[in-house]
Amino acid sequence: MSSSKDESPSIAKSLAPSAAEPTLGPATEAAREGSSESASEVQAQHADTTVGKKFDDSVDPAELDSISPHPPGEQLDRSVVLSAMATNAALWALRLLVIGAFLYAAGRMLGNFWGGLLPIVLALLICTVLAPISGKLRRVGVPGAIAALLTMLGFFGIITALIAYIAPNFARQSQTLYLQTVEGIQRLQLWAQGPPLNLNPEDIYRYVDEVASLLQRRAGDIAGSVFSGIGTATSLVVTMIIVVVLTFFFLKDGHAFLPWLRRATGRRAGWHLTEALTRAWNTLGGFIRAQAMVSAVDAVLIGLGLVIIGVPLALTLAIITFIAGFIPFVGAIVAGALSVTIALVSLGFSQAIAVLILVLIVQQVESNLLSPWLQSRAMNLHPVVVLISVTVGGTLFNLVGAFLAVPTVATIAVAYRYMQDMLQLQSGEKTVEDIPFATVAGHLVGKYTEEQSAIQRAQIARSEQSPAGSASGGVDSSHSRTPDNLNLDSSPTKLDHPSAREGLKKARAVVEQIFHRRGR
Repeated sequence: MSSSKDESPSIAKSLAPSAAEPTLGPATEAAREGSSESASEVQAQHADTTVGKKFDDSVDPAELDSISPHPPGEQLDRSVVLSAMATNAALWALRLLVIGAFLYAAGRMLGNFWGGLLPIVLALLICTVLAPISGKLRRVGVPGAIAALLTMLGFFGIITALIAYIAPNFARQSQTLYLQTVEGIQRLQLWAQGPPLNLNPEDIYRYVDEVASLLQRRAGDIAGSVFSGIGTATSLVVTMIIVVVLTFFFLKDGHAFLPWLRRATGRRAGWHLTEALTRAWNTLGGFIRAQAMVSAVDAVLIGLGLVIIGVPLALTLAIITFIAGFIPFVGAIVAGALSVTIALVSLGFSQAIAVLILVLIVQQVESNLLSPWLQSRAMNLHPVVVLISVTVGGTLFNLVGAFLAVPTVATIAVAYRYMQDMLQLQSGEKTVEDIPFATVAGHLVGKYTEEQSAIQRAQIARSEQSPAGSASGGVDSSHSRTPDNLNLDSSPTKLDHPSAREGLKKARAVVEQIFHRRGR
């Protein structure tokens, strides 16, 4: 009881004005009321320290009424920021889920119809090479069917001439190569009988008999593989016939496809499709030209190396290397293995090792440097994208996937860039003069899009103007920064820090004024 009696005077004493504190007059009270805004600013600066002490018994309870529950200055509560981040993450996750489901369904559908789509794709790739020649013949007055037929005859005539040159050389050298092969096998047997193997002739014959017995036991599997190979070869022949027929009709009537597409889809959509498909067509032509250049470089380098080493049929092997270069991975392996085998049976082990080293060096330079660089320049793709697309395509769809991966990715990139051009044209970031259109239809639809977008931007600007925005003074143009003169990789300056929206600042100011009045 005595302690409570002792505490009550002390509490009353703490709540009463101090004797040492002078009594405030009317002028002083007015000055204090006039400086309420400056006091609120000081309070906002020291809000963190005050909030940290508000549950301390030594703090005057009257100070708690003057503390704002909002963060000081232009800060936002972390829960608000985390909520916005979680909402954006959820929306992007939903978008990615929808895109993934669409790609999965498209892949399954493509797998079901791939047997029918493959001849069309191959015919289109061949037409990218032959269409310019057929177009020139048609422009000088040759009928479309005759122009297509002459172009295809010239193309297959060149291939037939190459085969006619290669076959007799192999025929003339076949007897010599056979004798050299037998001699090489005999040398191999003599080498196996010497150190370090030291095999007896009986052991060698026993190994040969074991291999023959194994082949007899697996005769059924081998026969099945042979019939499967015959079926595959038959399917390949049918596919090539379809490719030849489609190539003829594409060359004959392909020039009428875009006009028909414009009539079928309408003016604006037809113009967009004309521009996008023309860009994709030019990109595919660049892919074939780049692949031909890569194959030519391989053939020249390997052919010169074979001539220097002294391998027979050097020119024939160079031509085979050029033709096989259009088949990713497998073509280079087959051509290189053939060169090494001929060097082994005709010259010996050391020359075969030299040819193997030559082929490996040329193939590594071509695969990792030359091919990605040329294809990236021809199709405007980064070399890393080319390497990744070939790797993924070969892993998922084997040989055909490796061959078609780069043109597929390039076509997707063309569609994406065209959409970006149209988007920047609509937002006002680009003009028609800034976009290199491939067709007149693209230029016309670009002008139309630019005019319509200018009207829409003006309407949006008028709808966003309000008295509140004009009263606030708008944005200070002296501090505006554009992406052209702003280094996005540099450290942000004070002017580049994002600030809270005007509505949040006004709401915070109103709440702080209410709490400040209650505190007074």
